[in-house]
Order: sequence, then structure tokens, then C-alpha cells
Amino acid sequence: MRQQPRIPLPESLLLILLAAVQFTHIVDFMIMMPLGPLLMRELSLSASEFSLLIAAYTMTAGVVGLLSAPFIDRFDRRKVLITCYVGFILGTYACAMSHSALQLMAARAVCGAFGGISSATILAIVGDLIPASRRGAAMGIVMTSFSAAAALGVPFGLFLAQRFRWETPFLLLVGVAVVVEILLFLSLPPVRCHLKDGPPASWRNFLGLLADRNAWRALLLMVSLVFGHFTIIPFLSPHLVSNMKFPESHLALVYIIGGVLTVFTAPLIGRLSDRFGRARVFTLLVSTAAAIIFVLTHAGPLPMAGTLCITGLFFVFASGRYVPAQAVLTSAVEAKRRGAFMSLTACTRDLCTGLASLMAGRVVLQTPDALQNIDRLGWLAVAVSLLSMWLIRRVRAVQEARRSSSETIAATP
Repeated sequence: MRQQPRIPLPESLLLILLAAVQFTHIVDFMIMMPLGPLLMRELSLSASEFSLLIAAYTMTAGVVGLLSAPFIDRFDRRKVLITCYVGFILGTYACAMSHSALQLMAARAVCGAFGGISSATILAIVGDLIPASRRGAAMGIVMTSFSAAAALGVPFGLFLAQRFRWETPFLLLVGVAVVVEILLFLSLPPVRCHLKDGPPASWRNFLGLLADRNAWRALLLMVSLVFGHFTIIPFLSPHLVSNMKFPESHLALVYIIGGVLTVFTAPLIGRLSDRFGRARVFTLLVSTAAAIIFVLTHAGPLPMAGTLCITGLFFVFASGRYVPAQAVLTSAVEAKRRGAFMSLTACTRDLCTGLASLMAGRVVLQTPDALQNIDRLGWLAVAVSLLSMWLIRRVRAVQEARRSSSETIAATP
């Protein structure tokens, strides 16, 4: 048996590189929302046409994730990630080159298709690469990409679009992504341990996954996380401005402060979940988040400092619960099915995000002076969040063979 290759980068640096890939995906998705006024003016878009541009990314990501799930575990995860990331870069470049709503929508669909598979593959790589005992800390590092995108990527991208043209953030993102792609190609080792017994039979492997009750419980956990979060997120900014009288010109502060805080707290939450147990830390986070959501959705006008304090805590605890939950999800199935399961998880997340936003839109009523029924969204988010505390204890961790970080993660079939 030939000697197996070692990881060319220290574990923490490799995780930071994977987080950089996620960062570019998230900025690419999030930057579209604050660019709305510019795009609607430059491309003569109606509100409904702009909403389709937003939906094109998540809908395509969900559909392609579902279609790819039966086959994704047949390949080296390194090759999947590098190939799909190239597709994502080309899609982002196509966004910058678009001159009509139809061209931009097609480009957004390409970004969603390749970005969704890349994100699922990253989570599968972390599951294969990192021993279960350190997986919470690993997820904490990868999840900082969401915080960095909110705190740095989106405000800077919006500044560039306002200072130059709306295409500028996409061109800059292409440049960053090309550098990350080169580092991936040079540094990411083969990830083939799930192929040690040969490539799995695609449909048999996928059907076995669909028959796995533990996998279904894990998917329900993801559903509860999304509905406990994205019933609030779409109307957070309008609620702050209309109901809590927060100055619209200072809204960027909410995301900058929240993002900066979670850059530091996400890795800490990951380490704590490894030390004290993921379900226990998750319960603490959800309980605190539920109280914060209740206060936030029932609050009236507050001083700016008070609003920033509440929203900062919301970012820390509401977003922080994803860290131990993702660590649990990556342990819910064996390695040979992990890629397919992560694709299903991403598909579930994307589709539920749209459904949660749609549900929230049907509950909230717009009046000239305020948004009505935000408190009902708060009760809904709290109820679903409390349900997630029960669900996480129902997900069983699949036992894996012990391995040290110095051992290979690449097994040749």
C-alpha cells in the first residue's frame, strides 16, 4: 500500500481557505439586495423583476443541489470543489458583463447552481477532513465567512457600486475568487476517503440516504433553523426603520457591528460546543436567541445605542446556533453519503429560506406609519426555535474511525 499524502497546509489555514470560498459565495448572494435601487434604475427593472433576480440564485441552487445529490459522492471532493468554483467565477463575471435583466438573471442562475454545490462540498470536506472531536471548532472558523460578508463584503461592495458602477463589486469579487481558486488548486489535497471501498452506486446510495430516518431528522433540524431565522431576517431592516425609528442612513452599522461581533464569537462557540457538547451549547444559544427575538420583535422606538445592542446580540446568538448545528449535521451520515446529504441539506435550506420569506410576507402588513404583525413573526420564530432544541437531541452522530490530523484524508480507491 503506497504512502498516503499529508495535508500541505496546517488544519487551521486550510479551514480559513475554505471559509474564503464561502465568503465569496455569500457576498455574491447578499450584495444583490442593497444593489436593488441601482439595478432597478440602470436596467429599468420593476420590483417584481428584481425579486426574480434574487430568487434565481436560491431556486437554482436548490434544484441543482437536489439533482446532483445522487452522484456527488462518486468523485474526489477536491475536484468537485475546484471545478464548481470555476463555474461560480464565470457566473460572477457574467453578472458584471450583463446588459439586460434577462442576461443578469441567467448569470445569477449560473452562480446559484455552482455556488450551491460548492457550499455543500465544503461542508462535506470539513466532515471528512476534521475528526468529530474538533468539528465544532472547524465549523466555527468556516462560519466566520458569513460574518465577514455581512461586516466587510457587503458594505464595501455597496460603496464601490455607489462610487463607480453597479458592475464593480462583481468584478472585484471575480479577482478575489481567482486568487482563492489558485490557492485551492495548490493547497487542497485529494479528499477521497469516502471512496475507500470504491465509488458508491449512485442511486442505491441516494435511495439508502432517503431511507435513513436519522438523515430525515437532521433535515428537519435544518428546516427549524431556517424558519426560526428567516421569518425575521427579510423584515429586520424595515422593522428597525418603521417601528423602532432607527435612522435609515445608519442601517449599515447594524450589519457591520453584528458581523464584526460574530467574527470573534463563531469560533468561540465552535470550541465551546466541542468541549461541553453540541446539544448543550445549542440549547443555550437557542434559549437566549428566543428571548432576544421576542424583545426585538415587540420593541418600539429605542435610542440608537439600545437598538445596536439588541441587534448585535441577535447576530451573535441567532447566527451562532448554526455552528453546533452544522457540526451535528456533518456527523449525521457516514462519509460515503456525506456529499449527497450536504447537497440535500443545502437544497432544504435554500427552499425553506424562500418559503420562510414568503410566509413572513403574508403575515406582515404595511401601513403608512409602521409594519404590522411583526410580533406574530416573533412568536413563530420563537416557537420553531424551541422545537429545534428537541430535534437536535434526536439526531444521532454516526461513529467514525479515529484518525489524527497528521493522517491522510485522501484514500485511493
